Amino acid sequence: MREHDYEPVKGLPGLLPRGEAVLWQGAPDWLRLARGAFLGDWVAIYFGALMAWRLADNLAQGAGFNAAFAHMLWLGLVAATALAVIGVLAFVTARTTIYTITSRRVVLRIGAALTVTVNVPFKRIAGAALRRVSGEAGDVVLSVGGADRFSYLMLWPHARPWRMGRPEPMLRALPDAAQAAAVLAQALQAYQAEFGMDLSEAATAPGAAPVKKPGLARPSGGAVAAE
Repeated sequence: MREHDYEPVKGLPGLLPRGEAVLWQGAPDWLRLARGAFLGDWVAIYFGALMAWRLADNLAQGAGFNAAFAHMLWLGLVAATALAVIGVLAFVTARTTIYTITSRRVVLRIGAALTVTVNVPFKRIAGAALRRVSGEAGDVVLSVGGADRFSYLMLWPHARPWRMGRPEPMLRALPDAAQAAAVLAQALQAYQAEFGMDLSEAATAPGAAPVKKPGLARPSGGAVAAE
């Protein structure tokens, strides 16, 4: 039996209620996840600068290039090990993650060692935003209102960085983030129109580009704990 074979519907903890349909499913790109959420780019820059400084320092002290390079080489091995660990963590995280948008909610199936399913019903979404990284790739940030809050540690790395006081779930490192945002926007509009909600109050996450197709409106606030 493979992991998650128990799921009656891929990425979901149970069968869909009548009238609810899966509109989109996706997962993070492991390389983008490694470079962004796991700070792979910053780790590479740090070790690159440290290696350059060590090489220049040894040359300034009169060591030959070969000796200086050999003295620097162990830092390269440490850097390679650190980046390999980051890559493995990102790969495992991406493989065990499924983001789902249905006609009623957003679902995040996350966790490698311990699987957690986070349900965010549309009626609890206070705002959403598309944060582009390059081309169609990027993140979709969800803002949830109300008194209940998600745990940042439970969500990470599927949470907006540095929002620990009021964590915001995030569909992260998506290669097709623009498509996911468009599907979410259309689903929210259809849901809000069906239940007679006001579509005039658009809300987006601060500092991110808003989803404008066809616009994410602001229904009532609140949050639902993970199952």
